[in-house]
Amino acid sequence: MRKSLLPVLILIIASCNFETKKISSEDVLEQETRSLNWKEVDEYPAFEECKSQTELAAAKNCFERKIASTIYSYLASQRPVVTESINDTLFIYLEITKSGKPQIDSVKVDTTVTNQLPKIEEWLHASMDSLPRIYPASKRGIPVSTVFKMPIVVKAE
Repeated sequence: MRKSLLPVLILIIASCNFETKKISSEDVLEQETRSLNWKEVDEYPAFEECKSQTELAAAKNCFERKIASTIYSYLASQRPVVTESINDTLFIYLEITKSGKPQIDSVKVDTTVTNQLPKIEEWLHASMDSLPRIYPASKRGIPVSTVFKMPIVVKAE
């Protein structure tokens, strides 16, 4: 009886219909999108001189230093004249689009600075035109837009 049961048991196991669940590409994309942290990028925006930086923190630091030095150079070239000394910090919200174009979203500036330097915002916008080519940030190899909050120290006597 055992010998006759073995072939029947093998036949039952072999004839079981194992079901596999098909997952559509849309479901995979949706799951992947939910798992990504969209607040972080794989690569920061970069200038040509910063492209060799492989560490994320070093690349960000190089990028921010280059932007700050360009803005300071442009502001110094305007040769502003003030009646009172200024020592204040303003904040620029700078967007680098996915095509690599820099745009100032907004500027948080104190009235004491705007009273002494009424064209400061105009100069900041104009300084973006003097930036060299920017390679946009990327997430999974896809160019993405990023926004930076950058402090700009304004000192004048």
